[in-house]
Amino acid sequence: MHSPSVAIIVINWNTYQLTFDCLKSLGKMSYKNHTVFLVDNGSVDGSGDKIYTEFPKLNYIKNTTNLGFSGGNNGAIKQALKQDFDYVLLLNSDTEVKPNFLSLLVNRLEADITLAAVQPLILNYGKRDTIWNAGGTFNTFFGLPMTRKKGTVYTKDLSIDTFTDWISGCCILVKTDVIKEVGLLDVRFFAYFEDVDWSIRMKAKDYQLGLEPRSIIYHHESGSSKKNNKSKEGALSPFAHYLNVRNHIYLIKKHATFFNSIGTWVYQVFKMMSYTIYFILRGRIEKLKMVWRGVIDGLKY
Repeated sequence: MHSPSVAIIVINWNTYQLTFDCLKSLGKMSYKNHTVFLVDNGSVDGSGDKIYTEFPKLNYIKNTTNLGFSGGNNGAIKQALKQDFDYVLLLNSDTEVKPNFLSLLVNRLEADITLAAVQPLILNYGKRDTIWNAGGTFNTFFGLPMTRKKGTVYTKDLSIDTFTDWISGCCILVKTDVIKEVGLLDVRFFAYFEDVDWSIRMKAKDYQLGLEPRSIIYHHESGSSKKNNKSKEGALSPFAHYLNVRNHIYLIKKHATFFNSIGTWVYQVFKMMSYTIYFILRGRIEKLKMVWRGVIDGLKY
């Protein structure tokens, strides 16, 4: 029986324990025809080198600087394309997987030629009976990508649509032929919304995107961006807020014909007023500066 080859790409950025646990879970997979690419994205804590000594059989790519989710993955994707893998799997380092998750994803793509990519059902690691992501929909009037069933209690008989409007970069299995057709991730996003952009580009080529609810992984929410930033500024870093604001604006500008031209900007104004009031009331001045810097840079893109 034919087993397509899969390049699994995991990015590490100063998250030794999360990445270690992710790779350990990958080692228990039932699907064998795969190669793991570990990308260390300019870590300053030596975590990438340490992990490589513990998992010497993986392909190690060491970046001297942090190239973000887009740039870090693109470097490994290029290697996977050169080596003629059938599929590429992008997997966040703050995840752990069930042993059969990849077999189910591969089978789904093999069975449907209309699919460009497929994602698993993503549950919360800390609260395993709740859903983190079950695919996504778009509110095109306000320019909003929305996550389906987030926070919903998961049961095996829960009805879940097996197609999705956009697919989460937390875990996405993509056909390499599709990547050659639509291109790599847009490095201008750096992190956040690059998966939504990729999804829109795939759909524009008349492909479908799938969700395989029997394939399950567990996710530590914001495991790489929260880190140790708990202070008066909150757990999520000001830079993460900057990227979120900037990239949302860039997304709606890039795909202006996909979204409503009036509703998107009405929503952006409302969002920034809400951010401004909230951060002033909470005394989070650094975040306030960063979100407005995100607005300016997003408009410049």
